[in-house]
Amino acid sequence: MASPPDPSWLLLVVSLPTSGATARMRIWRSLKTLGCMPLRDGAYLLPAGAQREQALQELADECTLEGGTAWLMAIAPRSAAEAAAYRQLFDRSDDYAGLRKTWKDANRSLHALTATELVRLQKRLQREYDAVRAVDFFGGEAGKEAEAAWTELGKRIGALLSPDEPHEAAGQVPRLERDQYQGRLWATRRHLWVDRVASAWLIRRFIDGQARFRWLAKPSDCPRKALGFDFDGAAFSHVADRVTFETLMAAFGLEQDAALLRIAAIVHVLDVGGEPVPEAKGFEAVMAGARERLSGDDALLADISGVLDSLYAHFEREARART
Repeated sequence: MASPPDPSWLLLVVSLPTSGATARMRIWRSLKTLGCMPLRDGAYLLPAGAQREQALQELADECTLEGGTAWLMAIAPRSAAEAAAYRQLFDRSDDYAGLRKTWKDANRSLHALTATELVRLQKRLQREYDAVRAVDFFGGEAGKEAEAAWTELGKRIGALLSPDEPHEAAGQVPRLERDQYQGRLWATRRHLWVDRVASAWLIRRFIDGQARFRWLAKPSDCPRKALGFDFDGAAFSHVADRVTFETLMAAFGLEQDAALLRIAAIVHVLDVGGEPVPEAKGFEAVMAGARERLSGDDALLADISGVLDSLYAHFEREARART
């Protein structure tokens, strides 16, 4: 006798008292967040998985506490056709299409938004996108197309938050002597954003304590005597996979500083993306709020320098504790 197929799906069957409207709504929202698909009233299907099973069991327990009944079962399709039908229930193409329409509509009004509004919009759209991706259990072309569209929208928002963003250049970063770079005039694009403000802080704190800064309306305004940073053709900018902050660290021998490396990781992910960093979202929010609140780049640098000083002190203490 052939053995039955391995259970690959979870089925939660719940029933709540008619008086429990609030509990019913709360449980329904939780089921929707988990990505469950209703087979009929009170019966919800979900692909098997340890975390999903635990979440459904917690909802089943909640139903019981509310005076209802709940059965959580592991089930298996009886045929390939039935398995395909189950998977089809979880096709997220319509959800991705809705997201892409929202992004297209949002793109039309980006130029009219302030920096704070742009960051707020980006965060809201990111949450909506993450919610769909979290329940896209089987992937597909719609998800790939949405990922490409989201990347393009992110580039447009990034270009507005940080116009004239430099392109990465090939090559190596030469090692420089700090004593040859003292009391200099440094220049970068105005309306500072993450990489530029962090680089200016790094310059004044660790490279040139007497640095003076010029904020440029456009890169071509850079004085010949100034050391430009974070724009194409500048003395210091993106090199290979390094953002400007990391290029400066490499050029002036600061890459052994564990606390600076932690800050570099924040700057990198916020400037060009990459591996998520826990502190990045908080720093981005502080940066956006400061740029909205303050009237000029000198004030912004002074304000954010205090934040970076605090982050550096915190990371330095953590680094000492590990040694």
